[in-house]
Amino acid sequence: MNWSRWMVLWALVSGACTGAPVLAEQAFETLSVAKLPAPTPHRIYVSDVAINHIVDGRLHVIDGDALKYLGVVATGYAGNATLSVDRQELYVATTYYSRLSRGERAEVVDIHDPLTLEHKGEISIPPRHAQALPYRGLIRPSSDGRWLFVQNATPAASVTVVDLKARKFAFEIPTPGCWIIIASSTMGNKFSTLCGDGTLQTIVLNDNGSLKSRSRSERFFDPDQDPVFVQGDHIGERHFFVSYQGRLHTADLSGDQPRLEAPWSLVAGSDRRQAWRPSGYQLLAIHRDTGRLFVGMHAGGKEGSHKDPAKEIWVFDLGQKKRLARMPGQNAIALTVSQTDKPKLFAIDGVKMGLAVFDVAAKPRLLGRMEQIAESATMLELH
Repeated sequence: MNWSRWMVLWALVSGACTGAPVLAEQAFETLSVAKLPAPTPHRIYVSDVAINHIVDGRLHVIDGDALKYLGVVATGYAGNATLSVDRQELYVATTYYSRLSRGERAEVVDIHDPLTLEHKGEISIPPRHAQALPYRGLIRPSSDGRWLFVQNATPAASVTVVDLKARKFAFEIPTPGCWIIIASSTMGNKFSTLCGDGTLQTIVLNDNGSLKSRSRSERFFDPDQDPVFVQGDHIGERHFFVSYQGRLHTADLSGDQPRLEAPWSLVAGSDRRQAWRPSGYQLLAIHRDTGRLFVGMHAGGKEGSHKDPAKEIWVFDLGQKKRLARMPGQNAIALTVSQTDKPKLFAIDGVKMGLAVFDVAAKPRLLGRMEQIAESATMLELH
């Protein structure tokens, strides 16, 4: 005899016989959508391609002050995400297959509300968006908020232009041999892209999003001897790119033609002899008001080590072209810094998938870590 079951049955029968209530009536639940706390400059969006189940990518939302997990946005198959210029919308360019990893392909830009993470709508785009690890330059809004630029690969390179005002696909701009979108900081109808021959190509659009003109810069890096990482950062229209061997290249994109500045080396003396080199995916970040540059670095650099986690993070003064500090690297593969008076630097630990946060206002110091924030994250974006 199972006595526990017998006692439950006896209680139910006794209650029925005496007329006593057996179970309290359950109240109906009302479903609702909660709002996240008001965004701060330290809210972080972590792009996670979820490589082991790539049809189910995620964008993790984290409070970078409290190091608290806030929510998640589904990003589909190799989705790439970015925020609108005014931070009022979140865009994800992604693919959905009718049979998850095969079948009919549907390509969209999903639109989410950053306050609730609720899905607000979608815009259909041609089935050509780059199914790649998340990089900031694979999807970017124009500086005036009118356009959204999406990198394509078929494997031919092109850029889809989405009209955010009309909520529709506008045009596709071929960019053969060139990769990554560098949106102009001052002109909404202009973007540039890095090319495999060591030049920059600049695209200007008509008012309807079609191609108006294109131009090429002079060659400013040697793609065979010392290529640059496609992930850069900028101060206004001055854009900074670091090479595999640690040379910093600067291009002013404010004019009709890029103005290229003389490159300079981040590595000298004994550090050069120890083969210190930059590495990572989103490997540099700039605090614009102070002109501080943060770069992930590793020793013993060689062919193929350019994606290694950082052993150190180096801090430079861009104006003086001088290194100011060396910080423990926390295995960083992605960096971003807040543009506040008291900036914080955030880093993805590429080994443990943790999030490290540093105070970099004066003397850099580690403030704390949040462990296991993602599965295979490569990109950070701050609100």
